[in-house]
Amino acid sequence: MACCGNCFCCQCCCREGETRTPEELTILGEIRDEEDEILPRKDYESLDYDCCISEPYVEILEGMDNRKAKKYEAMRWMMMFAIGVTVGLVGLFVDFFVRLLSKIKFTLVGDSIEKCSDKGCLPLSLLELLAFNMTFVFIASVLVLIEPVAAGSGIPEIKSYLNGVKIPRIVRLRTFLCKAAGVLFSVAGGLFVGKEGPMIHSGAIVGAGLPQFQSITFKRIKFDFPYFRSDRDKRDFVSAGAAAGVAAAFGAPIGGILFSLEEGSSFWNQALTWKVLFCSMSATFTLNFFRSGINFNKWGSFQLPGLLNFGEFKCSDGDKNCHLWTAVDLAFFVLMGMVGGLLGALFNYMNKSLAKYRIRHIHPKAKFIRVLESLLLAMVTTVVIFAASILLGECCDLSSPTTHNTTLSGSEDINSTIRQFFCTNKTYNDMATLFFNPQEAAIHQLFHQDGTFSPVTLSVFFLLYFLLACWTYGVSVPSGLFVPSLLCGAAFGRLVANILKVKLGMDIYSGTFALIGAAAFLGGVVRMTISLTVILIESTNEITYGLPIMITLMVAKWTGDFFNKGIYDIHIQLRGVPLLEWETEVEMDKLTASDIMEPNLTYVYPHTRVQSLVSILRTTVYHAFPVVTENRQNERDFMKGNILVSNNIRFKKSSVVSRAGEQRRRCQSMKSYPSSELRNVCDEQNAVVEPAEEGEDLLQQMLERRHAPYPNLYPDQSPSEEWTMEERFRPLTFHGLILRSQLVNLLIRGVCYAENQSDVTPYMNPCPYTVSPNTHISQVFNLFRTMGLRHLPVVNAVGEIVGIITRHNLTHEFLVAKLRQHCITI
Repeated sequence: MACCGNCFCCQCCCREGETRTPEELTILGEIRDEEDEILPRKDYESLDYDCCISEPYVEILEGMDNRKAKKYEAMRWMMMFAIGVTVGLVGLFVDFFVRLLSKIKFTLVGDSIEKCSDKGCLPLSLLELLAFNMTFVFIASVLVLIEPVAAGSGIPEIKSYLNGVKIPRIVRLRTFLCKAAGVLFSVAGGLFVGKEGPMIHSGAIVGAGLPQFQSITFKRIKFDFPYFRSDRDKRDFVSAGAAAGVAAAFGAPIGGILFSLEEGSSFWNQALTWKVLFCSMSATFTLNFFRSGINFNKWGSFQLPGLLNFGEFKCSDGDKNCHLWTAVDLAFFVLMGMVGGLLGALFNYMNKSLAKYRIRHIHPKAKFIRVLESLLLAMVTTVVIFAASILLGECCDLSSPTTHNTTLSGSEDINSTIRQFFCTNKTYNDMATLFFNPQEAAIHQLFHQDGTFSPVTLSVFFLLYFLLACWTYGVSVPSGLFVPSLLCGAAFGRLVANILKVKLGMDIYSGTFALIGAAAFLGGVVRMTISLTVILIESTNEITYGLPIMITLMVAKWTGDFFNKGIYDIHIQLRGVPLLEWETEVEMDKLTASDIMEPNLTYVYPHTRVQSLVSILRTTVYHAFPVVTENRQNERDFMKGNILVSNNIRFKKSSVVSRAGEQRRRCQSMKSYPSSELRNVCDEQNAVVEPAEEGEDLLQQMLERRHAPYPNLYPDQSPSEEWTMEERFRPLTFHGLILRSQLVNLLIRGVCYAENQSDVTPYMNPCPYTVSPNTHISQVFNLFRTMGLRHLPVVNAVGEIVGIITRHNLTHEFLVAKLRQHCITI
């Protein structure tokens, strides 16, 4: 296709050698043999954050006095507290059983290795470790087969949900059970996964389900509690549940709020902030209370705020020359942030390639293939861990053990987690200490162990962990990415510290560099900024680390964004979820609402026959329908200005064929409907005149004859095949929107069964947000995004609906394609 010659659009026209996106190729009618990207799917349904001000809703408001309003608000606070406490208990359950299973495994296998190192039966120890890991991973993978959306961390799905996209089964009770149980076995099975991401997903499910007092999984369990069941309330509680999950995972209630805010909530207010903070605090203190009492037998001591706690960073007592970090160290932190961004971009690229391979070659096959991949990964990981610990580990001196910060997440101290495989009593195996421990204990070793980890060990550990963690994320098991990224980055930071301290003789605090390395790599992978900064500060309980962590995360994000997106955004894109960013690009304002709207509408009248309603539901996949009437009063006003006619003529052209085709589809659906009452409606109808070739001439005739009176249309009549072309294509006055779910409920409950009384007007939304056809895209996008809309009707100056804008019409891919098409047209 030739490039544009007009200098006005030279920036957005095609250039030599420039490739087009699949969305552009679709719109421009071109074909590509192999799609590089996955387009946003149109079958994802949006959530409606805006309230539907229908007549039943107004009646509820009229019956609401101040006393009832205060009672309703008190119930919301009680639900927030209940969600926080429940999420804290879920975290306690997950942590207890993960620690139990891991302790059993490492104790038995460790004793076997100690015995077999002298007897020469190490293959038997390897078989024992394989038996434990593969059994646990098999159970986790089978649970994912029961509920496939329980795979992964769940953060991409929750981020999409908070953005306003309804992901099927993502907040179901069965998903919660499979997620909470599956993560126990995937972590205990030795895979390089964390339980923090699944905790966020589990918290969101608790937030979505607990205030409902009902479950689709257990349909027989019902309570008379008709509150908090709108999309608006549900999304607010999901935000609170996700924040409580972060608070329980990291002991970071403020970080939990910022996570929900930063990672997708399209609408936020001050009242919601206070409620979510209360929910997060409830989760943190519930988990802290029980874990401290169980591990230390000191109930009420509150010593263990989260599942992952980095411990206290401080210098040894009496060492006056020690410092956590200095201004000189900031230069190294910036460089580490750049390297972390590069490594994160590489990690995301490799993981995206693996995910696309799974989508194309593994997921279409039988489900047991996914189980086999999980078992293969467990076997490879186990062999690598065992072989690296036995063959590549170095014996490091323990003559100067750590004298500070000895407490881990349980009652054991940091020196109790060292592994002395094949080393003398005064030395320890540095590789085995990192591999043959829970990941949290390995992070503590890198942050606080005074003993030296050799550069070779740290390099090999980082490389192996990087590759296996990249393979693991996306396998059909519940898996988080926070802890593996932190551990991998901590090894990188400790390696930098060893080079600076041992090789160059610099006086630095190794734990600080390990923390900065963890932040750099994690930031390069997930690309989170504000929330991740606060989470890391709250986890370290050291405010002086705020500035270096913030600088490192910003540099890592900027470096990584130069190459690709964050890992969660990549997986959202691979699923085809139409996620909306915070704002559009400046050049998108060359487009208007008329350029991106969907002009082919399926509409209903205030008084529509039951047969027509059934036909509409059977022949369309739309989730909302405009409620319209014939526009006769405004005809002369409409014709007074030629500008109005010229601005609307293309909308009429696009609707001439579609409206006649809609009548034909309805008629065909009625004929196939089993009910004789519906089948007989179209038996005697004549064939529809095909207007495809005459569309433009018919349009001109309609505009010229607009002053002629139309045939009468009584309120109880619906569109008929007997209508003339003039009747079919006259303008439609917009009165409101009604959802598919509302129509289905009306039919199921028999509200519309009596034709002489059927009326959808009381149940529609009579005052939705609307825009004019000439509204710029930035205005359309901001209105749709900030108000959490589901549909945005486009209405012209005389009240006629000419199109509808949905989430799919505002995705980046769609806007880029429309912009290119717009420039080519110019």
